Amino acid sequence: MPGFRQIPPCVEDGATFEDNAIIKARHYARLVTGPLFADDSGLEVDGLGGAPGVYSARFSGPGATDASNNRLLLERLRGVEDRSARFVCAIALVDGERLLGVFHGAVAGRILEAPRGQGGFGYDPLFYYPPYGCTFGEAGEEQKFAISHRGQALQAMLEALKPFPL
Repeated sequence: MPGFRQIPPCVEDGATFEDNAIIKARHYARLVTGPLFADDSGLEVDGLGGAPGVYSARFSGPGATDASNNRLLLERLRGVEDRSARFVCAIALVDGERLLGVFHGAVAGRILEAPRGQGGFGYDPLFYYPPYGCTFGEAGEEQKFAISHRGQALQAMLEALKPFPL
């Protein structure tokens, strides 16, 4: 989208990843002609009742960074036995105001007690994916995308679009 960085950011005040994806897609669709998609994604940790959830990027408050979010996550998980977690993604596809579909993806793992790996971003160094035997911070980009929540949601959207000429 030309001039994307100059566009005022969208207020993400939805209660779910799906809500926020739709809000973002409709916000930016006003500025283009034709279909547009936007995603919302984050981390849900079972031992924290699904937190950080839709607040994943701003979990540690205003001015949150990956490092501050990871520190707070580890702090909140201290002494918590259930560290099972999942990355979740919702992609909303719109044409103007018309919602064409919402596509979902999720990948399950668990949160480690300390970060491992320098790759990825966000919670990747803490998110251990058992089938790979490593964190997303240790996995290669292609390896991660092959099973990631975003990759799954994007693949679902592309499958739904197959019957339509682009």
